[in-house]
Amino acid sequence: VCEAAVDHTPFAKTLLNNLATREANSMKVNEAIRARRAIKWYDPEHQMPEETFIKLMEHAILAPTAFNIQNWRFVRVTDPEQRKAIRAVAWDQAQVTDASELLVLCFDNKCWQRDPQRYWRKAPQEVQDFLVPAIDDYYRDKPQVERDEGMRSCGLVGQTIMLMAQELGYQTCPMDGFDFDAVARIINLPEDHTIAFMIALGKGTRDSWPRPGQLDLDEVMVSNRFD
Repeated sequence: VCEAAVDHTPFAKTLLNNLATREANSMKVNEAIRARRAIKWYDPEHQMPEETFIKLMEHAILAPTAFNIQNWRFVRVTDPEQRKAIRAVAWDQAQVTDASELLVLCFDNKCWQRDPQRYWRKAPQEVQDFLVPAIDDYYRDKPQVERDEGMRSCGLVGQTIMLMAQELGYQTCPMDGFDFDAVARIINLPEDHTIAFMIALGKGTRDSWPRPGQLDLDEVMVSNRFD
C-alpha cells in the first residue's frame, strides 16, 4: 500500500492496533488441537458467561452433517439436582457437577423426515429438487444408517465444541462413562432420539498428565488399501 493511501488518523491507528491484538491473542487451530485434553478437575465456583456459551454453541452448529440435516440435539443440564443424579450414574465423576456446563449430545433419528425442505431452503431450486428427495431415499427404512449418521454427526460437532471451547479459554472432557439408559430417563429422552456422549466444559484446575501413549502416524495410516 502506498504511503499516501494509509489512514493515519487516531481512529485508524486504534482499529489496526485492536486487529493486531485480536490476531495475536486468538488461538490457532493447531494450537487448540495440541492444547485440548480431557480434563477431569474443574473450578465449581466458575460460571461461564452466557454470551460465551452462546458464542460457543453458535460455532458448534456449523459442524457438518450428512445432507445438512443437523441431526444433533444438545441437552444443556443446568439444574444442580439433575447434575447430581447424572453424577450418581456416571461413576461419581466429579466433572459432572463441578464443570461450568454439562452437555448431553444426542441425535434425532427421524429428523431426516421432519420437514426436510428447510435444510436446503436457501439453496438454488435445482439443488433442492435433487437433494431433498435424496434424503428420503438415503434414510427411509434404514435404522442402522440413522444411527451411524447420528454418531458421525455428534462426533464432528463434539470435536468442534471442544476446540472452540479451547479457543475461548475453557477446558473440556468428553464422556461415555455413564449409564446411558439412566441418563436417558433423567433427561426424558424421546424414544426416537439416541445419546452419543456427554461433554463437561469449564475452567480446569489441574493439568492433565502427559499424553500417555500416542501411536506413531505410520501405525494408524494405510496407503491405498490394507495388506
